[in-house]
Amino acid sequence: METSVWLIGAGPGDPELLTLRAVKALQRAQVVLVDDLVNPEVLEFCPGARVIRVGKRGGCRSTPQDFIQRLMLRYARQGLRVARLKGGDPCIFGRGGEEAEWLTRHGVACEVINGITSGLAAATAAGIPLTLRGAARGVTLVTAHTEDGSELAWQALAQGGTTLVVYMGVARLAAVADALLAGGLSGDTAVAMIERASLPDQRVCRSTLAAMAADAQAFALQSPAILVIGEVAACQMSGIAPQDIDARAGARKQA
Repeated sequence: METSVWLIGAGPGDPELLTLRAVKALQRAQVVLVDDLVNPEVLEFCPGARVIRVGKRGGCRSTPQDFIQRLMLRYARQGLRVARLKGGDPCIFGRGGEEAEWLTRHGVACEVINGITSGLAAATAAGIPLTLRGAARGVTLVTAHTEDGSELAWQALAQGGTTLVVYMGVARLAAVADALLAGGLSGDTAVAMIERASLPDQRVCRSTLAAMAADAQAFALQSPAILVIGEVAACQMSGIAPQDIDARAGARKQA
């Protein structure tokens, strides 16, 4: 069965981080359903397509998920090539799995085209390796926001020995810090908060778990931002942009 819908990851923001496969799919697409966090420059790869904005952002009015799915189904059944364009990767906190399952159940062939997830891109853009021999034996990706309001097993995460990458955590910084501290993670644990990763106005605030919430407030940290928590968050690989170093220093002065 020929693909009718592509679930495409647009990456963290920088259009140059798109995969070639994503670009080729966008060039063929006739309808593009685009999320709010996708850089508008990405749409230059689909100039002939009808673009429908179906933004979904925490704390803001969002397009209902069932409506987005019905739109994909409607256009696919009209014989059109549909691209569902999402920030980051479709299958990492992007509901790509739900959408692929729903489309398949309704007889629509779809293909997932991976994108660079913002957690990875943010760490690299800040000069942080998510794994490092002798410092981090693994990495755990989590979201601080759950649909049903339930809490993660923060104590287990605190004792897991892996780098923690937290998505959608800006509004819950204090709660995340308190939970990890209660779980046994040291207050001196390094933290990096990366705002608007990979974009020209990216900012990075370095802190510790104990000071994270206060430093973020002094820094005026805004969403979208990624939190990297663990020993590697103190690392600085070569190539980090000078404005990021200045931003960190500024945050510490204000704290």
